[in-house]
Amino acid sequence: MPRAAARVAAGLAPSTAAIEAVVDAASAVRRRDRPGADNLAPGHDSSGQGRSPVNIGTVETVVWALRGATTVDEDSEEHIFERVIALLDEIFERNQLGKEAVISVIFTATDDIHSVFPAAAARKFGLGDVPLLCARELDIEDGTPRCVRVLMHVNTSTPRSDLRHVYLEGAATLRDDLPG
Repeated sequence: MPRAAARVAAGLAPSTAAIEAVVDAASAVRRRDRPGADNLAPGHDSSGQGRSPVNIGTVETVVWALRGATTVDEDSEEHIFERVIALLDEIFERNQLGKEAVISVIFTATDDIHSVFPAAAARKFGLGDVPLLCARELDIEDGTPRCVRVLMHVNTSTPRSDLRHVYLEGAATLRDDLPG
């Protein structure tokens, strides 16, 4: 039984199963290029000319990016964890996301935050198996102080126009042009 069929039978996420079906189909095509008729991919005849459709499943999600930001009142691990977790929770709630939808997350923090990496809060939130990256925000004159920003890449079937970016606390006015 191909990996994808086994995952579907086990009740795992269809999008994961569909992706594995594509990998299985690609492997079959690679095998087709080897000598011997027994190496043909499903849907191909021995002449190599005829092709019939191969049902490899469909992936009905798209990769989109969500933005958000929050500020902290003090540079302490506890306070940063509280605010970053609140930000992530709100992003997930407003966009009806499950944690399995997250591809990667990039955090930036202003130069006045030193006590903890925002990604540590994301791990505590349950994103420990997601690639996380922290970077320093540009030090812009009159910029929002003690600010943590996030750029989250997600798989979702939600149209871009229905995605909700989240700006909390002192960051609420940073991007009031985006749907929230």
